Amino acid sequence: MATSRLPPATLTLKQFMRRQQVLLLYRRILQAIRQVPNDSDRQYLKDWAREEFKRNKSATEEDTIRMMITQGNMQLKELEKTLALAKS
Repeated sequence: MATSRLPPATLTLKQFMRRQQVLLLYRRILQAIRQVPNDSDRQYLKDWAREEFKRNKSATEEDTIRMMITQGNMQLKELEKTLALAKS
């Protein structure tokens, strides 16, 4: 039986794809936050986003991660709608 040359911490393809989704979501949230006009609100939102992602960093269950990604996308859309309304 051949042993794998991969280190034990190597991600599966599914885990890798989820990780990419999470990183993309984080980047999109930070990009949206940059559009917030008020400095203190912008800093508050940036700290909030950072803490939320750090707090959920150790999640490993597939359904939980998928649910958190969906929830994050909904919050991002809500933020983008609010910013669009503020600009008009």
